[in-house]
Amino acid sequence: MTNGRCAWRTVGLHSTALVSPQQVTSSISSPAARPKRVLVIHYSQTGQLGSVAEQIVAPLKADPGISVHVETLRPLADFPFPWPFLTFFDAFPESAHLKPPPLAPLSLTGDEHFDLVILPYQVWFLAPSQPIVAFLKHPLAAQLLQGKPVVTVIACRNMWLLAHEKLKGLLDAVGARLIDNVVLTDPGPTLATFFTTPAWLIWGRKRGFWGMPDAGLSEGQIRGAGRFGRALREALHNDLERGSQPLLSGLGAVQANAKLLISEKAGTRSFFLWGKLIMAAGRPGAWQRKPLLLLYVAFLLVLIVTVVPVSLTLQALLRPLFKGWLTKMTAHFERPSGSATDRSPRYDD
Repeated sequence: MTNGRCAWRTVGLHSTALVSPQQVTSSISSPAARPKRVLVIHYSQTGQLGSVAEQIVAPLKADPGISVHVETLRPLADFPFPWPFLTFFDAFPESAHLKPPPLAPLSLTGDEHFDLVILPYQVWFLAPSQPIVAFLKHPLAAQLLQGKPVVTVIACRNMWLLAHEKLKGLLDAVGARLIDNVVLTDPGPTLATFFTTPAWLIWGRKRGFWGMPDAGLSEGQIRGAGRFGRALREALHNDLERGSQPLLSGLGAVQANAKLLISEKAGTRSFFLWGKLIMAAGRPGAWQRKPLLLLYVAFLLVLIVTVVPVSLTLQALLRPLFKGWLTKMTAHFERPSGSATDRSPRYDD
């Protein structure tokens, strides 16, 4: 389960909340007395999440009635791309324990008012990326996000379920309101992505090998993210962000694969326990951690080529017995935006 890493990642409206096309046209063409203000929290290591975020934010930036502030996070620790092998694995203990290094000073003061917050984030080792965790634990986060509607955006390999549960806890801690979640995942087979994603992160090799597909999202997936920006633009002009309903429902914002939940739980526990042991050996970068990291990598490789295929096979065989549970878990993880696509044609480019 390598790191379940996701590179830059839900929204919906009940039909009763929709407005007529005439109302939308009138609202968009008539500038509001006060422009709607949108805060975008930005951190993208590979650039993929940044590309997704750009597609979503572009319709908002182009609208004279909407003001967008992009806050780019700059961690004081270096997270390079490509990510050298041992440096890559050295990040997992603190990622699993939600103990990130501090950020460079933000450009915000905490006194700013925003109508909507867009929070794209990567998944590192089945947890939100360290820079995003550092922001949400920053003293200014509560001032900026208290009571504010937040749209999260995930772009990742395919394991994001438990990372998002952790992120929801961090948002709750600062009093934010999660109204939507957008998830874009690597379309490649699960087993193949165990190899292609680390190869991309560590060596910068995105092209597939050994008959496996390219790592990361497709260009079509990235371009298609623009529909979320167009829907958010319309919602802002109609003050729908003030309500309690999702803004991106009916747009195919998220498809949860609850079948991966068991693997995620096993991986999360492994990262947590080994991470605790490795952190006890020293701080990130300390030479004392390297032997333990190499031992864990060997353990992980054996796990991937032996236990994981057997586990996936057993889960497939036993799936009929857990159909009700899987349906329940899928519905839980797809909230609030959902997987329905009935409104997509309206916002497709």
